[in-house]
Amino acid sequence: MMACRSACRVFYRRLVSSAAEARIPNAELRRLRSAVFSREQARQRALITRTEKIEVTMQGPGLQGSLLIMNKGVSTPYSCARHLKEWHVNSSALALVDGVLWPMHRPLTQSCSLTLLTFKDSDPVQVNKAYWRSCAALLGQVLENAFKEEFTIELLRSPEMPVTSGAFCCDLVLDPQLDAWTPSEEALRSLTRDAQQLIQQNLPWEPLEVSPSVALEAFAHSRFKQEEVEEVVAESPSGTVTLYRCGDHVLLSGGPLVARTGLCSQYEVTAMHNLGRGERGLHRRAQGLSLPLQLQAHHTIWRRLRKRAERLVELPPPPAIEAKPPATEATIPPTEATPPATEATPPAQQQFT
Repeated sequence: MMACRSACRVFYRRLVSSAAEARIPNAELRRLRSAVFSREQARQRALITRTEKIEVTMQGPGLQGSLLIMNKGVSTPYSCARHLKEWHVNSSALALVDGVLWPMHRPLTQSCSLTLLTFKDSDPVQVNKAYWRSCAALLGQVLENAFKEEFTIELLRSPEMPVTSGAFCCDLVLDPQLDAWTPSEEALRSLTRDAQQLIQQNLPWEPLEVSPSVALEAFAHSRFKQEEVEEVVAESPSGTVTLYRCGDHVLLSGGPLVARTGLCSQYEVTAMHNLGRGERGLHRRAQGLSLPLQLQAHHTIWRRLRKRAERLVELPPPPAIEAKPPATEATIPPTEATPPATEATPPAQQQFT
């Protein structure tokens, strides 16, 4: 059985590699990926042959203990929000299901407690992270659609940048014919207008958990994304991959995205930097700045934030691991001969002055 699985995996990789060599227009690639997403979504929905009811206990201000009767495998946190006030539908960006972060459009699988998260919560850290991630995903979608069909564009794995970095980022490799191209201010404004059009459409980010084979099929013509799928599978405890779709754009994400593009308000593409030549071409980093619909900045503050967002954002260094010296027999424990501490001994904090 293991030998059969290995043979199938090798065969599938060869099939994917041969498909990746074929040059397909960007619009056709989007259509193919969206078709794979729709087919798998329909297959999963067809597995639900009868309606089962679940109890969803709402948590949060004004909702404590409210009980909703929903449909297992069909109802989502967004469906629950629609049974509440319109404010919850418009403001909810993410959800907590039994304490676990949950996209607003992912179906609920069992009876649970549900908390709807907004940008004005007392602790919006996770919502802010999801928002920054979503803004980067939106930028990738804009970039993938922005160039003429004769130019290839490959989106790399989006770096997880903290909000405090000043800008969200999308790494990419453009067609070699564009290596000498530097985007002008007008080109950046054009990208910003494209992003604002997607925001006005208020498109949902639909999540779908799939097997690695489905993810590889969706990205059969992108070696970059094939490698990213393998990385995600290696990091996933369940061995599955979560795809997101926004319009006809299918993407991978390092974490949950917010409910919809309409949650973005002020949004601007600020810069594109060269990162140097990699194995498959010139790597670039596109950057942008945004604020959600519930938060606004005065134009003077926005100009300062934008100026900061123009500078190259670099990946934060990995946390340093403090090495502890191994205990050896040569370590001599303190003995009675050790002089006791006296009042003349300076306190610890004075040693650093």
